[in-house]
This record gives sequence, structure tokens and C-alpha cells, in this order.
Amino acid sequence: MTSSTTDKKHLRRLGHNLKPVVTIASKGLTESVNLEIDRALSDHELIKLKLSIGDRDAKKTITDEICFSHKAQLIQSIGHVLLIFRASLKPNPKLSNLLRQ
Repeated sequence: MTSSTTDKKHLRRLGHNLKPVVTIASKGLTESVNLEIDRALSDHELIKLKLSIGDRDAKKTITDEICFSHKAQLIQSIGHVLLIFRASLKPNPKLSNLLRQ
């Protein structure tokens, strides 16, 4: 996991042009949403998620649950968009958002 401020700044810069790959609606984290987040993190390492949830406390709870269950790190949270990162053991250079940039 990245912990230094320089690493997080670098990841935020890389994530600036990314589009959200998963939208989480008011139903919350279903099994299919969790599978899609896991697949996206495995393929791309750095992804954006969009939360369509109005309550601030519910957003915080879902954000914590996503990071804990997928062993990911929250890089940035602005409004309804999350930028999360999980390093892959064997990243694919054609899919990884870190290696393609």
C-alpha cells in the first residue's frame, strides 16, 4: 500500500482522467457489485467508483466497507466519486492504469 504523500499525489494525478467503472446505487454493495469492483481492481489497480447515495454517513460506511473487503486504499474522495487503489501481484501492462500512463 502507498502511504507517502508523494505516492498519493502521483495516484491522484493518474486518476484525474479516469471515468468511474462502477456505480453503486442506493441498494448498496450487492454480490455482483463486489465482484465487479474486485475484477476492476485486479485488472486496473487504480479505479474510480461513483456512489449514488445521498446520506453522508452512508457514503462513509460504504467507502470503509469497500476498502476493507477488497483490501484497497482510499486515495481520494470528492463528492460522490471515490478513487481507490489496490496493487496487483502480476499487473497486465495493457490493462493497468499505472503502467499505461
